[in-house]
Amino acid sequence: MASGKEIGSFDAGDTSRITPLGIFLRKYKLDELPQLLNVLLGDMSLVGPRPEVKQWTVVYPEKWKIVHSVKPGITDNASIEFRNEEFILAESQNPLKTYKDVILPRKLDLYIDYVQARSFWGDITIILKTIKAL
Repeated sequence: MASGKEIGSFDAGDTSRITPLGIFLRKYKLDELPQLLNVLLGDMSLVGPRPEVKQWTVVYPEKWKIVHSVKPGITDNASIEFRNEEFILAESQNPLKTYKDVILPRKLDLYIDYVQARSFWGDITIILKTIKAL
């Protein structure tokens, strides 16, 4: 590849390619609606750890092994806590380092907490928290 970027990778904190419509769709999480098809097909759950690009799933492999023991979801506590992640990264001096050393470890902790304590009522709580956050 000319850019040297791996397929499926992303530029942490790079919001330059986002249009005003994209900003609106992302702000209200409307860009996630197509994933409902994945839920209907049984590939995803409404609640569960968010899928991640391969670049980051090779970091902290023992933690990812736990996370990958459940289906990925559209929303979870990490999605709520980091709902403005792109803007956090855009303000960082070193977005990749911030993601790897600060955001990703916290997300993994939240994902593992979810895997270890998941329940129907816990999922309902996360859905309600997600709606409130929007």
